[in-house]
Amino acid sequence: MKSRTCRVEGILIVQRRAVTAVLAAAALLLTAGCSSGDGEDPGDGTSAPASSPEPGASAPASGRAAEETPPAKGSVKVVRTVTEGLKTPWGLAPLPEGDLLVSSRDEGTITRVDGETGKKTELGSVPGVAPAGEGGLMGLALSPSYASDHMVYAYFTSDSDNRIVRMLYDEKRPAGEQLGAPDTVFRGIPKGTNHNGGRIAFGPDKMLYAGTGETYVTELAQDKKSTGGKILRLTPDGEPAPGNPFDSPVYSYGHRNVQGLAWDSKQRLFASEFGQDTWDELNHIKPGDNYGWPEAEGKSDDSEYHSPVDQWKTDEASPSGIAYAEGSIWMAGLRGKRLWRIPLDGTEASAESQAFLEDDYGRLRTVVPAGGNKLWLVTSETDGRGTPGSGDDRILQLEVT
Repeated sequence: MKSRTCRVEGILIVQRRAVTAVLAAAALLLTAGCSSGDGEDPGDGTSAPASSPEPGASAPASGRAAEETPPAKGSVKVVRTVTEGLKTPWGLAPLPEGDLLVSSRDEGTITRVDGETGKKTELGSVPGVAPAGEGGLMGLALSPSYASDHMVYAYFTSDSDNRIVRMLYDEKRPAGEQLGAPDTVFRGIPKGTNHNGGRIAFGPDKMLYAGTGETYVTELAQDKKSTGGKILRLTPDGEPAPGNPFDSPVYSYGHRNVQGLAWDSKQRLFASEFGQDTWDELNHIKPGDNYGWPEAEGKSDDSEYHSPVDQWKTDEASPSGIAYAEGSIWMAGLRGKRLWRIPLDGTEASAESQAFLEDDYGRLRTVVPAGGNKLWLVTSETDGRGTPGSGDDRILQLEVT
């Protein structure tokens, strides 16, 4: 949509005694109904109309400079070890004052970690968590209104399903008793021994996004009536978010097991996904798109399926959390035991991905922005598939370029 310019000119006439002065006011541009924007890149080289941006995306300002492409090669520096001795850490939620909340998948607890000293204080246990296999207490997210409501959201496996709850965090209560009773905002996500998904995050639109798995029941991924093998988009109260493509919680489908969600600087959503035997994926997520599983794994020539931004052999990745920083997506690898950097040009990879920290800290579970060129990185050697050593598991602070 081409922009139209609306101009209002005002003339103020001031008459004092016999002298008349005429002052011309500066032009006022009225932007309502006259602005332009291309919303979110639809991925086919065209621009979405400004009048219908995708949920979670915002229209850019008129005349904005083109996006900068990051250098083909980057770097990673481990600045410090924030804390050690964590058991099955999974979700990580930075608090406004700089401390961190971390979930224990198998213990069903949430712990506060001092961002400077690394001191750990257990907030309490989350009632109803039933850990088994890859299930348990997983993703964490702070309410968009956390400053006023102090609500912490969590995704966990119960005896009957995977669900999302929210709890009041009251720092004034004694350690171990600081979590209020969980209020279930969404239930009924299929559960299994494996492929439970588990990542949750609030998007730029303040809606709650959740990555789910198909629990080894592959047909669930293509069933738009099922919440398994999907990315869900919900209101903070757990209702289907306005603008969802199917008038349901489902935002995208055809996924195998989504455990990473992140938005870039233009508010475009990316997600990491476990493959089966051939290809793990990083995807750019568009509402309503089909990402292929189980009909397609990795890149596909079938236009019905949205092909990934990049793909890796499963022994090189097995991706979990992702984060955006310095123009790149940073992806934690479990089986791959490395941190991947994927530089972006819009919604495509601008250069070959780079691997860092290979075998240095073992399995890597979660990566979260820490502001500017810094990241928090959580290891996962105590999840039953690693070889834990002294100090495992830990949270690291990184500087990246």
